[in-house]
Amino acid sequence: MLPFFPSPWLRDDHQALAEAAARLFAERWVPQNAAWRAAGRVPREVWREAGAQGLLCAAIPEAYGGAGGDFGHEAVIALEQAKANISAFGGGLHSAIVAPYLLHHGTEAQRQRWLPRMATGELITAIAMTEPGAGSDLQGVRTVARREGEEYVLSGSKIFITNGQNAQGVIVVCKTDPTLGAKGTSLLFVEVEDAQGNLTPGFSRGRNLDKIGMHGQDTSELFFDGVRVPLESLIGGVEGQGFFQLMNELPQERLLIAVQAMGGMERGLAEALKYTQERQAFGKRIWDFQNTRFQLAEVQAQVLAARSFVDQAIAAHLAGQLDAARAALLKSWITDLQCQVLDVCLQLHGGYGYMMEYPIAELWADARVARIYGGSNEIMKELASRAMGGRAP
Repeated sequence: MLPFFPSPWLRDDHQALAEAAARLFAERWVPQNAAWRAAGRVPREVWREAGAQGLLCAAIPEAYGGAGGDFGHEAVIALEQAKANISAFGGGLHSAIVAPYLLHHGTEAQRQRWLPRMATGELITAIAMTEPGAGSDLQGVRTVARREGEEYVLSGSKIFITNGQNAQGVIVVCKTDPTLGAKGTSLLFVEVEDAQGNLTPGFSRGRNLDKIGMHGQDTSELFFDGVRVPLESLIGGVEGQGFFQLMNELPQERLLIAVQAMGGMERGLAEALKYTQERQAFGKRIWDFQNTRFQLAEVQAQVLAARSFVDQAIAAHLAGQLDAARAALLKSWITDLQCQVLDVCLQLHGGYGYMMEYPIAELWADARVARIYGGSNEIMKELASRAMGGRAP
């Protein structure tokens, strides 16, 4: 593979973390990955190992138990995890999606209460946005939190929740005033399990969902049937701020998805190069056919272009300049391209590309959902188009 152009945001400390993460993944996690896929979840002790190795909450200030880094540190962890083909571990969502809601919008007491345990892996978290009747349309949420004295009574159901089986704390998108639409949306941090493993009354986990890919990731249904939540669990302490909080954090979520997709593309190209240079057909290597070389040259150009786009978006985000429209466009374009690239790389494996024992098959199956979660790519293009010269009809 040709070397990438220099990443403008990558510092020595980012590179050192990338190398440490890559070693841990290769030596400790890759040998366990097949077992995680078979089990449909990662054991909780792996989360504590990740915390001990500095792979959780890398961008959270040291005052709250984090490593005191920036999004670049989260990016290199996500990139190396994707290149290691470990989709089972939901640390990226926990660290780069859930934790920032508390850091940026929580009260000081909320940060002190939850972030230090998140950084160690003692508290595993999820965010529950999607409902059976409301996917990318967050204004259509029907889960309701009704105030009773010093508590909220939370009722509703969520689906497709990453870390759903393992999570002990869940940010729940709900309506504290259903009559106000988006302005009545709030975020509650719900402690769904205590230190002894007992579930909070009224809370239950549904199925660990059977998916096309990401078989090791515990993606679940969650049910809230009159769960009593203290008022101090309302993120930020003011009702009706949830939609603003979501819109503020979604660009980083979409950037993270693009980074993960980038890592998948890089690994897919490496697998295709390795396979075609080793596999024989009609008396010569598959690599020796001009069609193979031309296809992989085109893939290399696409990967180089994608990496440059992602690098510029990371640099913009670190400078506080990544707007929602460009984040949406990035997410849709990179994840669409990931599926195209991995399809070419799988095809070059022939029949073996369809076998799950080959990494390319896992990469290909795992990639498909990236065009759906974090906001479907159709919605992403709609959001991006609105910034191009007026709201689209």
